[in-house]
Amino acid sequence: MSNPSDIAAMQSSVARALHEHWVMFLIEGLVLVILGAAAIALPPLATLALTILFGWLFLISGVIGLFSTFMMRHAPGFWWSLLSAVLGIVVGLMLLARPITGAFSLTLVLIAFFIIEGVASIMFALDHKRELSGRWGWMLVSGIVDLILAAFVFAGLPSTAAWAIGLLVGINMVFGGSALIAMALHARSATA
Repeated sequence: MSNPSDIAAMQSSVARALHEHWVMFLIEGLVLVILGAAAIALPPLATLALTILFGWLFLISGVIGLFSTFMMRHAPGFWWSLLSAVLGIVVGLMLLARPITGAFSLTLVLIAFFIIEGVASIMFALDHKRELSGRWGWMLVSGIVDLILAAFVFAGLPSTAAWAIGLLVGINMVFGGSALIAMALHARSATA
C-alpha cells in the first residue's frame, strides 16, 4: 500500500463511504447527546441503572455459559468454562442484590475504560488528521476529556462511586456524540 495511487484510492473510498453514510453518523451522535444529557441530569439514577444493567448482563451470560458448558461437557476446558459461567452468575447476582456496593467496583472498571477509550480516540483523531481533512480535532478533544475524567474519578474515590458512573458516562456520551455530529456534518459537505 506504499504506492501513492493506492493510498489516494483508499482515501477516496473512505471519504466516499463517509459522505454516503453521514446521516447514520448524525443520528448516532444525536442519540448519544440526548442519552448523555439525561445521565448528566440524574447521575445517581444513571449509576444505579448502569449497575443493574451490568448485573443482568453478567447473570444472563453466566446462565447461558452454564447451559452451553453442560451441553458440551465432554469438550476440553469443561472446568474452566464451568468456573467462568459460575463467576458470571455470582457477579451478576451480587450486582443485582447490592447495586450501590457494586457501583464502586464498576467505577474502577470505568476508570480503566476511560483511559483506554481516551487513548484510542486520540489515535483515531491522529489517523483522521493524516488520512482525511475535517473535524478530527473534535475526536482529539473527546480523547483528552476521557483521560481527564479518568483522573478526576480516581482522585475522588470512594465518594465518587455513587455518582461517577452516571455522570461520566453521560459526559462521555455528550462529547462522543458531538464529535460524531461534527464529523457527520463535515462528511455531508465533503466531496467524495
